[in-house]
Amino acid sequence: MKFQTTPAKDAITVELIEGSLNRFDGKTLSIGYGTEKPLKRRKFVLFTRKIISVAKANRIKSITVDFAELKALTPSDVSDSEAAEIATISFVMANYEHNTYKRVPKNGFSSVDTVSFLGASKDAQVGIKVGTIVGEEVNAARELSNTPGGDMTPKQFSALAKKTIEGANTKVTVLGRKEMEKLGMGGVVGIGKGSDNEPQFVAVEYWGAAKSQKPVVLVGKGVTFDSGGLNLKPGDHMYEMHMDMSGGSAVLYTVALAAKLKLKANVVGLIPTVENMPGQHAVRPGDMLKSMSGRHIEVLNTDAEGRVILADGITYAKKYNPVVVVDVATLTGAALTALGTQASAIMSTDQKLEDTLRKLGEESGDYVWPFPVWEEYEDMTKGIFGDVPNISTDGNSRYGGVIAGGMFLREFAKDLDCPWAHIDMAPRMTANSNEFLAKGAVGAPVRLLLALIENYADNRKN
Repeated sequence: MKFQTTPAKDAITVELIEGSLNRFDGKTLSIGYGTEKPLKRRKFVLFTRKIISVAKANRIKSITVDFAELKALTPSDVSDSEAAEIATISFVMANYEHNTYKRVPKNGFSSVDTVSFLGASKDAQVGIKVGTIVGEEVNAARELSNTPGGDMTPKQFSALAKKTIEGANTKVTVLGRKEMEKLGMGGVVGIGKGSDNEPQFVAVEYWGAAKSQKPVVLVGKGVTFDSGGLNLKPGDHMYEMHMDMSGGSAVLYTVALAAKLKLKANVVGLIPTVENMPGQHAVRPGDMLKSMSGRHIEVLNTDAEGRVILADGITYAKKYNPVVVVDVATLTGAALTALGTQASAIMSTDQKLEDTLRKLGEESGDYVWPFPVWEEYEDMTKGIFGDVPNISTDGNSRYGGVIAGGMFLREFAKDLDCPWAHIDMAPRMTANSNEFLAKGAVGAPVRLLLALIENYADNRKN
């Protein structure tokens, strides 16, 4: 998708009208924004996506939008630059479809190739430029998560990371099984034993500020396919489990974004990547995995593997002396049960960080909702024969599943000398039916993570 500020030849004019109806007369595409304006930020995001969705449905290749009209729909506290950035990100995200494995139809895939923002101010043009970069990287994260497990093994993931993180002030380190064994990363190594595909631990770094500035460390779950292991998932629950790497995808492309936007911040992404398979060497229920922290993880269910590999990632983060650590994972189906498909669950022992994530979630469009981290839940993490069980041992293990996952990770985050937060993005793994995005991965929470990095950065370089 190309953006410009001059009319394109044969472009269709977009008219923003009151009401809910949309119509196309061959020259003008009329899109209803509702009955009231300005729109709330959330509705503005959906409305701008709808413009592209309706244009694609009518196989329109080029559109012209009056920026002043679009800006008039935003709240008064939204600047030209921010309005343009939000709209551009929405346009780019709404234009994406995962068509990699489809034959190109005779008339091509439906997409909007050119958007002309007429009357865009200089500030708006800055927002368009930034929004294009952000939208494209969110879509890249979606494309990675949508890739079938057979075409994205841990080694293929690490190879992609090396290609993705390029340029000055960046570094990519990949640890294989032997290197992880030397470091005592028994969580990642243990979960990976059931697959013929060797596990990998990927560290991607961007140093855009002085080395004295502590980095933001993001830890992403990179399970390229999750069968459940010996506690095998039912068939209908195993579908889409190639997207169990979505946390890792988000972390990878967030670091890429920080580098492309040349943020004055230091950022490290840590992605333990494995296949969770029921091979002859797979971890068994009752096995003990000695984590990098020295704690023995008591495996009570092999399908609770994501938290096990994240534990080693959180411990590894200590070497960077971080200012904050945030882990991101499609961790529990319980989060989906609790929140539906509208928001990710968050947990943190730091109230200020929790409040910041909620605020930035609203601003970025990657919405989150907090769950408690109370002492009363600590019995969930008391092992029977090991230090920490990978599912709750406090009564019915099905109760409080979101909290149990977060409390497990908290045991390892206790060793950090900085704030920590956990994002269970399972509810936002795939797009829901009312947000004008294509089926498949949604690219959460890349925009939220970027906003968090900006919150710690000195300021954005132009």
